[in-house]
Amino acid sequence: MGLFASFRHGKADDRELGQALWRQDHDRFRRAVDRFHQVLEGTEDDGLYAVLLPQADRLGELVPRVRTVCVEAHRRFPVTGDDIPGTLEPTHRALSRAANEAAAAAQAAAMARYAPDPEHVSATVARRIGIVADRVADAEAGL
Repeated sequence: MGLFASFRHGKADDRELGQALWRQDHDRFRRAVDRFHQVLEGTEDDGLYAVLLPQADRLGELVPRVRTVCVEAHRRFPVTGDDIPGTLEPTHRALSRAANEAAAAAQAAAMARYAPDPEHVSATVARRIGIVADRVADAEAGL
């Protein structure tokens, strides 16, 4: 992405997500998903790569949903600081937990390089990503 395209994209994020709570929730989740994909790209074992790729796709499909939740939350309750609007506290909590679980899934994927059984790793990562999906659904329901 070029310099000006990056600048325009940042301005759009500022407009849609604000610069405080909802932007932080979105960016934190996005970084966790990016970390998972970085781990996947660094995987040299073809078998492990094949096991982790569908999980990475599942996780990547959640990013637009998180963005939609954050955009809608910012539209309803634009926040300029770290104060969490009481009515959307469950939404913020669910987004925070989703980001934590996505980071845990990335960590599990990274540890998979040292596991003797890729199928066991796949089950662990799939369980974590299932929890992420549940937390995103909780955030959507909190709106």
